[in-house]
This record gives sequence, structure tokens and C-alpha cells, in this order.
Amino acid sequence: MNRTEEKLAALNQPKPWSGINAYRADPLLVDLSSSLSRPLREEYDVIGKYVTSPEAQELARMANASPPQLRTHGVRGERLDVVEFHPAWHALMRRSMASGLHSSVWEDQSEARGHEHKARAVRFFLTAQLESGHLCPLTMTSASVAALVASPAVQKEWTPKILSRKYDSGNKPPMQKTAVTIGMGMTEKQGGTDVRANTTTGERVGEGIYRLSGHKWFMSAPMSDAFVMLAQTKDGMGCFLVPRLLEDGSANGLEFQRLKDKVGNRSNASSEVEFSETFGFLLGSPGDGVRTILDMVTLTRLDCALASAGIMRASMAEAVHHVRGRAVFGKNLIDQPMMTRVLADMALDVAAATALAFRLADSFDKARENPVDAAYARVMTPVAKYWICKIAPGLIYEAMECIGGSGYVEERPIARHYREAPVNAIWEGSGNVMALDVLRVLSRGKDLFETLFAGLERDLGPSGKKTVEVLRAATALADRDEGAGRLLIEQLALAAGAAELYRLGAGKIADAFLESRLAGGWRHTYGVLDARFDSRYVIDLLYPPAT
Repeated sequence: MNRTEEKLAALNQPKPWSGINAYRADPLLVDLSSSLSRPLREEYDVIGKYVTSPEAQELARMANASPPQLRTHGVRGERLDVVEFHPAWHALMRRSMASGLHSSVWEDQSEARGHEHKARAVRFFLTAQLESGHLCPLTMTSASVAALVASPAVQKEWTPKILSRKYDSGNKPPMQKTAVTIGMGMTEKQGGTDVRANTTTGERVGEGIYRLSGHKWFMSAPMSDAFVMLAQTKDGMGCFLVPRLLEDGSANGLEFQRLKDKVGNRSNASSEVEFSETFGFLLGSPGDGVRTILDMVTLTRLDCALASAGIMRASMAEAVHHVRGRAVFGKNLIDQPMMTRVLADMALDVAAATALAFRLADSFDKARENPVDAAYARVMTPVAKYWICKIAPGLIYEAMECIGGSGYVEERPIARHYREAPVNAIWEGSGNVMALDVLRVLSRGKDLFETLFAGLERDLGPSGKKTVEVLRAATALADRDEGAGRLLIEQLALAAGAAELYRLGAGKIADAFLESRLAGGWRHTYGVLDARFDSRYVIDLLYPPAT
């Protein structure tokens, strides 16, 4: 301990949660990744050290303290339509693209074969603990390949650039770059979530080429090299890949009106754009646009769940570290019974959220060969996205309160996590949209629910039969009453989270989660965990003291 740290310790101020291996300090994550190859686990060890290093934390701070700036015009009055980022943003992008966060699920890597989504999930979960804003374009770039598959010619031309790990921020035609990123434009003013109300039009001008006119109310990552967009054609709603620049370097008609001044996600640019005479490549059939883009959206929803779980983990780790090093009323905060109970209660949610997100990633890997995993992926994608993203803001706030007044300052990473948390619940489908998606599956494929229930009943052990009876009652209620959709989706999330904790062998943790969430009474705040559960055991197991 240096002299400055000695003075702060004397002032009852723990040092920042930094320089700690976020991978090795997370026993649940180590367990979840234990079946993956040694080269992958060695890579996670490196990432774990990086994300909490003072240097990386400073990059995250600077990228968010200096938001991107839009330059619509040059000195001669010409349109520029470029967004300028702080160098820290580019440093974060360079590192994360080198890690393959945008590409690895589509690469043929022997060490991850058969576990591509799960292997990437560990990287994504850890990186979200550092900075989530720059993950937005990486999520969309990775997911875009699922939409490009609908057009083999476009896929063949663009995929090599998408899969390149050599970040290139240059403002030049995409095929002249070492790597490209892909954004997305779905939302319009009058439509919002109801994308079928979109008024953007697409007119066919050649084989697979359309001319688009319209606007997008939210278009994320406007400096991406192309965007996946929806537009109305004479044959129905179409999905298009729209380059930002044409082959000769000229603009493709996209005129950015402004950048959104967001609550969080401030390192990343989100724009409002109008366009005409803008050329796009058709992906799939002209009338199948929504179905085509939903293949992309499904993957982005997994990332929403992973990122929310990651920032909850980072916030909790920061809070636990703080209470272990700060004394109040004659003893450390961690030893105060009420504080211990609050933290243990929160830790259960983070553990269940993490386990659920990784189970979903695993089902993506196995869905093609295994109908049970296919059913899990289809039903549980909106469920996991709903619950994990929904609980994040409240949990991170509670972690902030555990730290106290010094938790409510911008210098701490937890402030950034708190501002970041709501976006994942809103982006790619708000809570009601996720509940409606579950009801849509219920109306069309009740057999998928029965397949899911069989697995939950098995994994929940003695509590399985009764829990599944409750789930069946909830599905019957939601089937006849759309307004009960949130009741069903939350019950599904809690049951699936508990089942996964049991399946992983986290017996006491699973017991506490199941009984307090599904068998207990009505809950509103953290800290009402029953005394029969050993709160200190829960904390020390999931957040081991530094040695």
C-alpha cells in the first residue's frame, strides 16, 4: 500500500475496485466457462485483467465524458454527415474487434467449434463490465450476418469485411477498408415499435437493387459503413443493406439531422436521418423484410441480456468491495446484518441473470441439432431479455446506495453503469413487446412451452412439478387475457433462472433464489431475504474476498 492509499485507508475510504481480474474473481463465470477449451479460458483471463485495469477504465471514462459530435456541413457549405469520436472510443473499438466480439460466432475456430455463442458470451459479458456504448455497433455487426444470409450475393461480398478483426475508422468506401461495421435503422416517428407502419419507400431499379426514400427516427452507430433498414416496396415490407458511402466515395443520400442526447450510452452515437435517392441491396424477398430483420434482432436481444448481466455484475462487485473496506458504527459495513442481507438478496438476482443469459447463449449453439434447445431459444429469448434488462436499473441503483454518497458521483464506474442500464430494456423491444412475443409463441406453438416445461421440471428437482403447474396456470391465463402477459413472462424468467442454478449445481444459491422469488410472498425492495438463508455465505461464494 502506497502513502496515498494509507491516507485514504485512515480516512475510511477503500481504494477503487480496479486492477482485479474480473474473470478470476467471478466463480460462477469460471464455472460456466469450464467446459470451454484452454486457449479460450486463457483469453478470458487476459480480458478479465484488462477490463478492470486503470488504463482501460480511463478509456471508458474519456469515451463517455467526450460524446461524439456530428458535423453536417463543411466550410464551403457542402454536406459532410460525419460523426467524430474521441480517440478513447477508437481504442475501445480496436481492442474489442481484435477480440472478435463482432465476428467470432461466424468464424471457423477449432477451439470454439460447437460453442461459438457461448464462447463469445464470456467475452461480451466481461467487456460490458468495462464500457457498453461501443458494444452497440459490435452487436449489430455480428447480428447483421444473420440478415445477410438471405441474399447470398450480398453476403459473399460483405462478409469478409464484416469478419475482419482489423478495425478501420476511415471515412471511405466499405470495400476499400480493412473491416466494416454495420448499423441498423428500424424505428420511425409515426411507427416506433410498429414497424409495419413505416413510411420509408423502396423502388426497384435493378436486380436486387432499390432506391430508398424516407427517414429513421433512431439509427444507431451512424458512422457504420452500412445499415440494415426496412422499407415499403410494391410487394410489401423489404429489408435492405444500405451503404453509407458509394463505391466512388460519394454520399449515398443519408443526411443526418442530429444526434440524440441520451440519458446514457453516451459514448455511442444514435442519430436521426433523412434520405432520398439512397441505394440499398435487397435482403431476401421483397415482402419478407420483417422476418429477415428479426433473425438479426434475435441475436441482438441475446446481447442485451448479456450486457445487462455484465454491468450488474460489475456494479455488485464494486459495491461488495466497498462495504468490505469501509467501517460504520464500529465495524465494517459487510458485517452489518442489514447490509449483508441486502447484498445477498441482490447477489441472487445477478447469479440467476448470469446463468440464464449463458443458458440462452448455449441454446443458440445447439438449436439446430436439438429440438429441446430450439424450443428454449425461441421461448426464452424474449423472456431472458425482458427480465434481465428489466431488473438491471433497480439493482444497480441499490448497489449505488450500498456505497453511499460517494456512489452518487461520476468518478465511479457505477455511475456510468446506472445511466447505461435502461437502454437494454428499451432497445430491440421494450418490456411489453417481449411479453407480446411470448404470447405470439404461445398462440402458435404451445408444444414449445411443453418442451420447455419438461426441462424446467427436471432441473428444478422436487420443486419442479409444483412450479410447472403454476407456469401452466399462468400460460392459460395469458392465453385468454393479453394483459396478463407480464405475469407469465416474469414467472417464466424466475423459474428458468432457478432451474439453471440447480442444473449448474449451485444448490444453496438456487434454494435461496427459488424460495425467495417463487415460493415467498410479495417483494418490492432488496434486503427482505429470509434469515434461514446464510447471507454471508451467498456473498462470499459469489464475490470471494481478494487474497
